[in-house]
Amino acid sequence: MKNINLKVRLKNPVFLIQIILAVLTPVLAYAGLRAEDITTWSTLMKLLINAFKNPYVLSLVFISVFNAINDPTTPGLKDKRLDENCN
Repeated sequence: MKNINLKVRLKNPVFLIQIILAVLTPVLAYAGLRAEDITTWSTLMKLLINAFKNPYVLSLVFISVFNAINDPTTPGLKDKRLDENCN
């Protein structure tokens, strides 16, 4: 992950939304819930805690986050040269 410029990506709201959705989507799907079913912060926290206790759900989240981070236009797991040099 040293070839990925997370400093630049974390400034991009689209990337942040991708990561949030990459975590929430598999968790909600596994629990059989929709976003509108989460109406309190405590419900969300319980859902996330239970999800992180489950190795299967963790693997789904890992794969989903990996897909959000990976740049399919470059070989391997890295950013384009231009993106690596941005600050």
